[in-house]
Amino acid sequence: MLLLIAALFAIFLIIGMPVAFALALASIPVFLLTGTMPPTVAVQKMVTATQSFPLLAVPFFIFAGNLMNATGITEKLVNFAKLLTGWMAGGLAQVSILLSLMMGGISGSAVADASMEARLLGPSMIKQGYSKASTAAILAFGSIITATIPPSIGLILFGFINEVSIGRLFLGGIIPGVVLTIILMLTTWVVAKKKGYEPVSKELPTGKQLWHGFKESIWALAFPIILIVGFRFGFFTATEAGAFLVFYALCIGIFVYRELTMAKLYEAMKSTISDLGMVMLLIMMAGVLGYAVTIERAPQQITEFVTTLTSDPTLVLMLIVAVLVMSGMFLEGAANILLITPIVLPVLVGVGFDPVHMGILIVILINFGGLTPPVGVIMFTVCGVLGVKTGEFTIASLPFMAAMLIFFIVMAVFPTLTLFLPDLMM
Repeated sequence: MLLLIAALFAIFLIIGMPVAFALALASIPVFLLTGTMPPTVAVQKMVTATQSFPLLAVPFFIFAGNLMNATGITEKLVNFAKLLTGWMAGGLAQVSILLSLMMGGISGSAVADASMEARLLGPSMIKQGYSKASTAAILAFGSIITATIPPSIGLILFGFINEVSIGRLFLGGIIPGVVLTIILMLTTWVVAKKKGYEPVSKELPTGKQLWHGFKESIWALAFPIILIVGFRFGFFTATEAGAFLVFYALCIGIFVYRELTMAKLYEAMKSTISDLGMVMLLIMMAGVLGYAVTIERAPQQITEFVTTLTSDPTLVLMLIVAVLVMSGMFLEGAANILLITPIVLPVLVGVGFDPVHMGILIVILINFGGLTPPVGVIMFTVCGVLGVKTGEFTIASLPFMAAMLIFFIVMAVFPTLTLFLPDLMM
């Protein structure tokens, strides 16, 4: 039955059916052929999947991010990033990577960050002499940083579906996000030196310039810090934090920057409804299929299969990494988290890995899959905006793929990088 479900799901994707509907329709055999679950249960599971207090964090964080973007904070972050890294080789490329780190506290989505930066920085990079393929690769790989920094939507969904502390996941993503930023900046520096990409500025910024740029950006930079402090001292849960940050973003837009007009507020609300509709439809349909594969004992069967192959934790992790990267090639990140992680996480926890450590690694791996052919969502987003062929993108991505391999090895070998802050603060 599991093979039939997988085959149907693959067929639906190949013929171009939207992922959410493919998830639901692939579960039909369980309802019609096994007799273990009446069709009315499917509808109940769709409704039940949305009835969760922690899940309320998703619309709040999406709305808060859209509000922050509507206030013009992105432009201020770009200017600050130029001051910090514009003097380095590959100046604009370095700016894009650092901007992804700072934007992590605003957008919460790798796809959203990649799309925004492709439109904002892509034309300037190409005009300055970067090839279209290199520009697309740099912007796409930098966007993965966003998936690790609070309030990452991927981490919220992972914590919700797998019953892992969202607060610990938020804290656990900070150091890996910084480490990934450093590795990608070093890789960009090497690529820029080889291809002759010039800095944006010939001189180092003065202390006065840095201070001015920091003051302009401080309200956005404080975004993730407020989350960390709030979780650490128990001021709010993830859901309450989302509600607070919506209020915070409204205050910044209206009273501090004074750029949030009614027209911009309307656009932010419209974007939020569109984004949320996609996410919630995936959650509802994944709830149906998730219940179906649970009835068919998929997690237990996969655990038994993997443990018969090997009981060595390192080899188990390598097998799961391969599965996650391959699934990321075909499925959008949210669908992957909702569908795949409840199956693979028990396997990893069963051989001794910490769920928070694995949560960070899994979310990054799933987003990395979005950068690879044939159906990488992040890859198609950036290539579509900049007009780049996927073959050219893949060739330009090779140095960054090597950098990501190094990062994954470091993350797997040194779990302390992930667990230090959660253990220290919670």
